[in-house]
Amino acid sequence: MISNAIELAVELLKKEDIIGFPTETVYGLAGNIYSEKAIDTIYRTKQRPSFNPLIVHIKQIEDLNKVAIEIPESAKILAKLFWPGPLTLLLKKHASVPDRITAGKPTVAVRIPNHPVALSLLHQLDFPLAAPSANPFSSISPTSAEHVENYFGDKLPMVLDGGVCKAGIESTIVGFHDDEIIIYRLGAISKEEIEKIVGPVSLLNKNENAPEAPGMLSRHYAPKSTLFLTTNVLEQVKLFPNKKIGLLLFKQPEKEQDVACQIILSPSGNLQEATSKLYASLHELDSMQIDIILAERFPDNGLGRTINDRLERASKNR
Repeated sequence: MISNAIELAVELLKKEDIIGFPTETVYGLAGNIYSEKAIDTIYRTKQRPSFNPLIVHIKQIEDLNKVAIEIPESAKILAKLFWPGPLTLLLKKHASVPDRITAGKPTVAVRIPNHPVALSLLHQLDFPLAAPSANPFSSISPTSAEHVENYFGDKLPMVLDGGVCKAGIESTIVGFHDDEIIIYRLGAISKEEIEKIVGPVSLLNKNENAPEAPGMLSRHYAPKSTLFLTTNVLEQVKLFPNKKIGLLLFKQPEKEQDVACQIILSPSGNLQEATSKLYASLHELDSMQIDIILAERFPDNGLGRTINDRLERASKNR
């Protein structure tokens, strides 16, 4: 059930139910971090592996000390600049945070979402929310309430409607190890933006067996259709005769008539616009029952690096 009734969402969460939850990045499956029932329901509903940790959403920076300890100065600087917003900090966890949230690891991923509905909801609760993306494990992340409803239907008591997600892609996850700053997941804030504030950072965004943070598995964000990432779309089209092909392109259409559909993510070449439309476009192509999606590789800098990361994880040729 899609609804904008925040009071109903508050009631359900206090009863240890879970709901679909809007943020500026993607929709999440939200539950009370201190409720074993709610967290178990999140993992079960998503079919998420138990070794994959969850992100904790808090309502204000003053609450950070309730879920994390020994916070580095660089983390405080990043939080002050980017919160509320699509930045997740990986910090040493407070003893009160259940091990189930962190998949048994000593660190907790935490952020403040920059979405009016999400913040209004959080301010009416006396507990933070765990909210991994509201999709079955490894599927395309949802950027609208309808995407969530299509995935789960009556498995969720409600999806709180917050419109279309503005950023349209997950938060950037940044962690700290001694004096090293590490990006564990590329996201809506680019590596370059982080480096402008804190200097050089390392990139460690894949771990198949024991991920330190969400979004590190190699197969993720994948449509039902088979997707290939390529630098030469027209040559790739020739490899799939008699297939229903959809093209996912950056800014220019291809002069290719033998395809079912072409989606241009940003005719003006704006990487932020392209990023915000990425998942919605993959959902659209999936709804057309395309056999093959051929995705154009983006410039490998700024948010183009984030888009390539998602397409690589979604692709057959990863």
